[in-house]
Amino acid sequence: MVLIAPVKTEKAIGKIEFENTITFRVENSATKPQVRDEVEKVFGVKVASVRMLNTLGGGKRAVVKLADGSKAEDISSKLKMV
Repeated sequence: MVLIAPVKTEKAIGKIEFENTITFRVENSATKPQVRDEVEKVFGVKVASVRMLNTLGGGKRAVVKLADGSKAEDISSKLKMV
């Protein structure tokens, strides 16, 4: 599994509500296709895009935008974020 945990910051929660985007901490070796495949398989949604960023602490995050018809709010409720 390349997904480690969802990010639960105020900014990340705002993106769930307003941009249909969810942010995950991922392994440092994770790639965009791996993240896309895992999110689609685990949560049963369609992914529109994946953006990756390296954090100052040496970690890595993936910002996953879901396609129309899929809701980030559904994933966040499954993960008990909101």
